[in-house]
Amino acid sequence: MTAVDRRAAILQAAMEAFAQSGYHGTSIDDIAQAAGISKALIYEHFASKQDLHATLIAMQADELFGRLAAAADPQLTPEARLRGGVDAFLGFVQERRETWRALFRDAADPQLGEVVEQMQRQATQAIAQLMIGSHTPRADLHDDVETTAAMLSGAIQALANWWYDHQDVPRAVLVDRAMSFAWLGLQRLSTALESPREPGSGAHGAASHPGPQARPRSPLQRPALREAG
Repeated sequence: MTAVDRRAAILQAAMEAFAQSGYHGTSIDDIAQAAGISKALIYEHFASKQDLHATLIAMQADELFGRLAAAADPQLTPEARLRGGVDAFLGFVQERRETWRALFRDAADPQLGEVVEQMQRQATQAIAQLMIGSHTPRADLHDDVETTAAMLSGAIQALANWWYDHQDVPRAVLVDRAMSFAWLGLQRLSTALESPREPGSGAHGAASHPGPQARPRSPLQRPALREAG
């Protein structure tokens, strides 16, 4: 077995072990046994279990963000881009439920904080790109874009965690729910990006915030997640 093949075998064995027993319930010995190699060989490729886990997170995150980038077609409307991104994200979770649970939902080790924070920043940037497309936001809208993207990122990740325990709910229903949640912020930003800054607007785009009567009504259907009874 070549070094490249051995590394791939270690990563696959680690992924399966983490999915079965969680990060804290898995030891390097468990991974070595599953991979059919010695523990010493694992340490030739990875400095620690934390390093191995972080490598797996980075690999899966790269693929996930690649899917989100593919949805960011500047020719599409902001709503269509965001809908495509949400669907791509939930499609990834649906295809790799155990990977999602093992690497992202149940990764509670404080030592992985930097890796997880970096992933969160990437997720926020990816969602911001879905919202703005080819637009360059005015300086007074940067905070609006970033905060809206951060809120959506957290909400959609929480939805993915919820879905793990409610797998009977169709993905399309969750996409519609996420878009309904995002609608007001997306519509407001889309309008602001298309219009020049109004005189006297605040540093954080205060003039672009609609009052209660100016809020657009979402045309999206909001199907119930479950039928009662």
